[in-house]
Amino acid sequence: MLKHIQKLFATANGEGDAPQTDDPLQTAIAALLIEAAFFDGHFDTRERQQILKLLQTRFTLTEQAAGALIENVQAWAENPNNLHRFTKTVKDVLPHDERVELIEMLWEVVYADGKLDDFEANLLRRIGGLLYVSDQERGGARKRVLKRLGIDESERPE
Repeated sequence: MLKHIQKLFATANGEGDAPQTDDPLQTAIAALLIEAAFFDGHFDTRERQQILKLLQTRFTLTEQAAGALIENVQAWAENPNNLHRFTKTVKDVLPHDERVELIEMLWEVVYADGKLDDFEANLLRRIGGLLYVSDQERGGARKRVLKRLGIDESERPE
C-alpha cells in the first residue's frame, strides 16, 4: 500500500512521468484497460486476469511480459489526468476498426467481475467519444461481449 501511495505522489509531482515501456501503444492500451478495471473502485483478480489475457493476445506477449506491462503502467494509469493522453495515442496510431476492437476489450474488462457499474458505463462512453467510436459501434461491441460471456443483456444497463 505504501509503495502504491509513493508512486501516486511521484506521478503527481511529475516524477516517473511515464512507465518503463518501449511501445507507447502498448502503454496506452494497458493503461486504458487498467483504468476501466479500477473505475468501479475495485481491481480484482478476475479483472487482472482478463487484462493479462487481452494484452497477451493483442500484442503476442508472454504471460510474464504482459504482467510486467501491467505492473509498469498500473500506478500511472490510475491518474485520471492521463486519460486524454492515452486515448490520443490510440487514436493517432490505430485505424478505426481497431479502436472499435479496443472498446470491445474494455467491455470485456468491465464485465470481468460479472457486473457493470454506472461509473464504468460512463467511462466507456467517454473513451468511445475520445476515440471517435460512435455510440452504435460501442453498443455493438458491448453486445458481442455480452454474448461471448453468456450474460443476459436485459439484466444489464448500458
